[in-house]
Amino acid sequence: MSGDARATIKQRLATVRAQQRRRTIAVTGAAVVVFGGITAAATVLILQERSRSSLDAVQTIAVTQREHTTGPVTYPQSPPVGGDHDPAWQNCGIYRRPLRAENVVHAQEHGAVWITYRPDLPRDQVEELLALTRGRDYVIVSPFPGLAAPVVASAWTKQLTLDGVDDPRLPAFLRAHIQGPATPEPGASCSGGIGEPSA
Repeated sequence: MSGDARATIKQRLATVRAQQRRRTIAVTGAAVVVFGGITAAATVLILQERSRSSLDAVQTIAVTQREHTTGPVTYPQSPPVGGDHDPAWQNCGIYRRPLRAENVVHAQEHGAVWITYRPDLPRDQVEELLALTRGRDYVIVSPFPGLAAPVVASAWTKQLTLDGVDDPRLPAFLRAHIQGPATPEPGASCSGGIGEPSA
């Protein structure tokens, strides 16, 4: 084989190797870009979901009184998050009618979460709420006329307003505040008081 032929073959091999290197770099670069995009999108979705289930919106409200009284109490929040209350606590469970706040506040003192909803909340949402809470200890569910939001979850000194029952913050609130750290009398009964839950 002549020197010119060898040089030509060598040049072609160099050209092929250069093309292969460029292809490898292009494919690797594209893979890095795609992987980076997928990672960025997944991170955004995780952060969005985390913020949706975050309890940063829970209000903490100081409660300075918790005496027993048989008379009506004017609470600064509606629904209340603690304060003076009736000597008889509301039995935990699901109710289809509005409840007397003074009795529910006593149950909150024992660690109950009171989930209230507007009486005109669509029936399917009410059923979803009942499915979420049915059989749970230390939960009271009832309609509440004049509620500022479709659903409000209230525990002793804690409150979260919600636009609907499918908000992931509602189960997070229940986990955090049923018998939560702010409970004045943790372990006290949520039965043996007054009221007959419907379900």
